[in-house]
Amino acid sequence: MRAAIGLWRWRHNPLRRTTDLAEAWVAFTAAALLCLLVPLTGWAAGASADASLQRAVRAQHEQRLPTTARVLRSADRPAGGAGTADVAGEERLRRSVVARWTAPDGSVRTGTVTTARRTSAPGADFALWTDRSGHPVAAPMRAGVARAHAAIAGLTAALLTGLMVETVRRLAVRRLVLLRYARLDRAWAATGPDWGRTGTGS
Repeated sequence: MRAAIGLWRWRHNPLRRTTDLAEAWVAFTAAALLCLLVPLTGWAAGASADASLQRAVRAQHEQRLPTTARVLRSADRPAGGAGTADVAGEERLRRSVVARWTAPDGSVRTGTVTTARRTSAPGADFALWTDRSGHPVAAPMRAGVARAHAAIAGLTAALLTGLMVETVRRLAVRRLVLLRYARLDRAWAATGPDWGRTGTGS
């Protein structure tokens, strides 16, 4: 970014090369994009993700209904047991039980569901979410969780855009440096044979 800072000074500098000016404009353009394009991209991506997730939240709250289930007994342990450390860790917090609940149509249902261990004793009541057919489903996403996911999406989009701008800037500067070295090599090749010869060309 030092090239962009010196852009005004280079306008009247007799030692300024064309590649110096081009490098300064590349840096200035990259800085402008980082200040304008990156926040705009992050905001647009976050707003779009939030709108989509909020629609999903509303749909889930319309399709999933809360009810109260009562534990009848502990469920048999699945054959094979926990296969991974994550599943084993989750089983320490939750437990499979046979429970009874009332479906949205008023019918009584019985099935195997999971609940927190503190509510897994027979006769304990716990909150359960079902679909409109009465089948157990996961709790709907909360609006705050949706906003957090949207913020992460916006931040990720902004970071990726900034990385892309910086990558293009570095590639452009590298190309300008190679061009500068090529010009120096041609200039040296043209004057090299006269090196050390006093009065050559006079």
